[in-house]
Amino acid sequence: MTVNRQILLTENPSGKLATSHFRLHEGTVPVPQDGEVLVKTRLISLDAANRAWMQGATYRAAVEAGTVMAGGSVSEVIESKAPGFAKGDLVFGDTGWQEYAALKAKTVNKLPKLEPLSHLLSVYGIAGLTAYFGLLDIGQPKAGETVVVSAAAGSVGSIVGQIAKIKGCNVIGIAGGASKCKLLTDELGFDHAIDYKAAPVGKALRAAAPKGIDVYFDNVGGDILEACLFGMNNFGRIACCGAVSQYDGAAPAHGPRGIPGLIVVKRLTMRGFIVMDYQDRHEKALEELQGWVASGKLKVKEDIMQGLENTPQALVGLLAGDNVGKRMVRLD
Repeated sequence: MTVNRQILLTENPSGKLATSHFRLHEGTVPVPQDGEVLVKTRLISLDAANRAWMQGATYRAAVEAGTVMAGGSVSEVIESKAPGFAKGDLVFGDTGWQEYAALKAKTVNKLPKLEPLSHLLSVYGIAGLTAYFGLLDIGQPKAGETVVVSAAAGSVGSIVGQIAKIKGCNVIGIAGGASKCKLLTDELGFDHAIDYKAAPVGKALRAAAPKGIDVYFDNVGGDILEACLFGMNNFGRIACCGAVSQYDGAAPAHGPRGIPGLIVVKRLTMRGFIVMDYQDRHEKALEELQGWVASGKLKVKEDIMQGLENTPQALVGLLAGDNVGKRMVRLD
């Protein structure tokens, strides 16, 4: 155990992200200091936020060119110099895209040992918790209301829609492509699916939600957010989770139009959030998510690629909408 394979970001792209913006590097395995754990990466999480981190500081520091690409992972402790952690423990932390990392124990979360391990990154990880709190805390759906979800076949959106159905809502998913739309209605129980590549979203929304939208869970921003804004009912709620349409490539020519007037006239609530805001409530959320999965009410979709060397392509593909469900890369 002397070589630590790493993926470095070689430059911050000004246009669309490409695999050429990364390179495979052989570094050394770090030595943990007091208060740290040495971990071996098992599963790397791929998220649209990875691209946003290249553009500047967000809720974390920006990723600088020439450094290990940032990213969270499920990892196994192989050496501990911190109380409360032992060899063999599973943890979630910001290891970056590399095989080994030494992390301060206070920055990682211990995970339960369960199978499949991949569920710790999808339904029981950031994706599931983001869906849970964003929909239930900010969206506050009520039985009989209409809930619209963008990027509905993705890691978060696929879970949001199913939780909304569990809560008795009429659920409309927006996704790219006929196959994804078919999956939403045939496998995941959505009431309607809109292919944004095939028809204007605004017109399709008026047909699918003739009585308007009560809750919109926004993963994409841009033109789809604009279309949903115009379809909102009075006192509607919008949970702003992400804006993947604006992360990769040139800045859009304009933002969603009509926001100030619509928010006032329709008395809308529009709120952003990140899952770390709810750290003290994760345990209860996980209990409910586990119950729904065990009962078959919540189906888990995962998109797993193999090999550290494939993480750049995995992220580029995710930004292009290639994935269905939670995308991750397995290292062992």
